[in-house]
Amino acid sequence: MTTPLQLSTWARNISPSPTLAVDAKAKALIAAGEDVCGFAAGEPDFDTPDHIKAAAIKALHDGKTKYAPTPGIPPLREAIAAKYSEFYQLPTKAAQVIVSPGGKFSCYLTILATCSAGDEVIVPAPFWVSYPEMVKLAGATPVEVLATDATGFKLTPEMLKAAITPRSKLLILNSPSNPTGAVYTRDELAALTEIAVAHNLYIMSDEIYEHLLYDGVSHVSPASFSTEARERTIIVSGFAKTFAMTGWRLGTIVAPAPIAKAVGELQSQMTSNATTFAQWGALAAYTEKAKTQAALDEMLIAFDRRRKFLHTELNRIPGVNCLLSQGAFYLFPNISSFGLDDLTFCGKLLDEQKVAAVHGSAFGAQGFMRISYATSDEILAKGVERLAKFCAGL
Repeated sequence: MTTPLQLSTWARNISPSPTLAVDAKAKALIAAGEDVCGFAAGEPDFDTPDHIKAAAIKALHDGKTKYAPTPGIPPLREAIAAKYSEFYQLPTKAAQVIVSPGGKFSCYLTILATCSAGDEVIVPAPFWVSYPEMVKLAGATPVEVLATDATGFKLTPEMLKAAITPRSKLLILNSPSNPTGAVYTRDELAALTEIAVAHNLYIMSDEIYEHLLYDGVSHVSPASFSTEARERTIIVSGFAKTFAMTGWRLGTIVAPAPIAKAVGELQSQMTSNATTFAQWGALAAYTEKAKTQAALDEMLIAFDRRRKFLHTELNRIPGVNCLLSQGAFYLFPNISSFGLDDLTFCGKLLDEQKVAAVHGSAFGAQGFMRISYATSDEILAKGVERLAKFCAGL
């Protein structure tokens, strides 16, 4: 008798993205004619700014459709290096910059370049759903450390120290945070960075939401605190969230030269270069700064209005408690008082009220749910009204 063929251990043990699954279900319901309020997708509802699209179209007409250098087209890498050198005062050379096919792939490449089998990666929860799975795919072990709303969803120095073992290799930090919108202060981040440096850890700093900030909050990178911190920090970012370019699949990595070289070599065997003409479009985000800033300002005004509205309305619902985010475009309300696990809560909410949100346990935090306010004011108002009705019936 023939032994049945099996998929690899990687394929058998990977979990599909819960956020994409919920969003896909919501879109399927909409396609079937249902009136669904979609709060699941981490995607700006704005279009890509016209000057960026025009630059990509020009690149197509100019024949920029061939292979490009694996780490990215030189003008874009130089522009990114200049941004970090000038805007964040982090001395950066173009050789330290890698442009990849998406922020998600930038994270995965960083983990692959720094972690091996037997290593442990400290993943503060609530976390972006893909971090633990990427760690597993690299053969390493994710060590989840839960920070609840009691600490503002932020890892504390005491939590970090307790999680470190002789096998610890990498600390993942994400500020502003997906799914909570929490932003570390300079002092909070400095304390964590000091501990990471003292224990010789790499830091993967996911800064994809770096420009989506409110209430006068400033973005800080762990790499900014010292030479030792800069030598251990890999900054992951991209164009998707800030410039409404999710479908363009362009991520960035800024890393110490040896790590950048390793990441580039990994990418050369896995994907080659990110789409060439898309990179020329992205370059316009830096070369036409006034237009870029105007587009960003328009998004921030809308996001801030929606953030405040949703926060107020959520906290008016008996049994719901929600902190005010300071970055990104998410709120992460506590729904633990209703006596349902969060997966059941969100499933029934979609089935009964046609409101799509992602259960908190997908992010390592049971009893919560993530609501994206990267959608229209009308959908937000309708959705939160339905949520209130649903909660009243529990």
